[in-house]
Amino acid sequence: MAQIKNIGLFTSGGDAPGMNATIRAVVRTALFYDINVTGIRRGFEGMISGDFFPMNRKTVSNIIQRGGTILKTARSEQFRTKEGRKAAYDQLKKFDIDALIAIGGDGTFRGVKAFGEEYDMPIIGLPGTIDNDLIGTDFTIGYDTAINTVMNAVDKIRDTAESHDRLFIVEVMGRDSGMIAVRTGIASGAENIIIPESKTGLTNLFERLENGRKDKTSRIVIVAEAESEEGGAFEVGRRVKERFPHYDTRVSILGHIQRGGKPTCMDRVLASRVGAAAVEALMKGCRDEMVGVIHNEIAFTPFEHAVKHNIEIDPNFLKIVEMLSL
Repeated sequence: MAQIKNIGLFTSGGDAPGMNATIRAVVRTALFYDINVTGIRRGFEGMISGDFFPMNRKTVSNIIQRGGTILKTARSEQFRTKEGRKAAYDQLKKFDIDALIAIGGDGTFRGVKAFGEEYDMPIIGLPGTIDNDLIGTDFTIGYDTAINTVMNAVDKIRDTAESHDRLFIVEVMGRDSGMIAVRTGIASGAENIIIPESKTGLTNLFERLENGRKDKTSRIVIVAEAESEEGGAFEVGRRVKERFPHYDTRVSILGHIQRGGKPTCMDRVLASRVGAAAVEALMKGCRDEMVGVIHNEIAFTPFEHAVKHNIEIDPNFLKIVEMLSL
């Protein structure tokens, strides 16, 4: 068993619902094992500037249901440099921190991987991102809440779409991944989805609008915010209006509401499981790994593999969208 005395805990990158539940699980598990926890505000930026504070049971009381992160989060260009990482290490040693737990996504893990290669400090990562795009876990913390937020928003948009016989192009987050778009498209009964993993989304949409039922009172199209040749929702909307001017076409960008809100039960349980497992992993001597859940079992993935993936979307999902939108 490794002799860990003081864990530095921080969140980094984009915020995700369930981060606070993860923070709570880490702190209370560490205290259960008589290990101190030092909170680091504003991610890598706070690590460099020494924005640290001791955490206890009271610090994490009544936060399991809150969105966002009490530790704040920020991007850090300075940490990308060796000088920045050296300044961060000096601060950690100054506060007697001998291990780190990082909650974030791909960019966070790239940062701690570089840090771990330069300095001898055990680090464990936890997957906090709404995009669900990391290898090493079936679901990331925040994803379930985000897709439920999208589904509820689209349900409300459909009320207006049906009242006015409109076609709505709804943009969801997912610049590199269509995971949010696919599941919410199915759950909200979308006419079509356009995602970065598929290069035929716009062609399929045009075909559906050309040959599909003419008596539909509403149509919903879900578009991932991908930087692709098909563009985001405004570009898709422009091309639909150009090709089908008889449709009353509107565009709705859901934006950052997808990041906020109270985490769902699924996200709170996932956060609690991996948060507790992270502390126990450090005690066992694990390092440079992300803790996730695969097939309902705790799983560990080295940082070099626990990165953003661009896998093919299950074609059965796309087929379901096509069949059920008739």
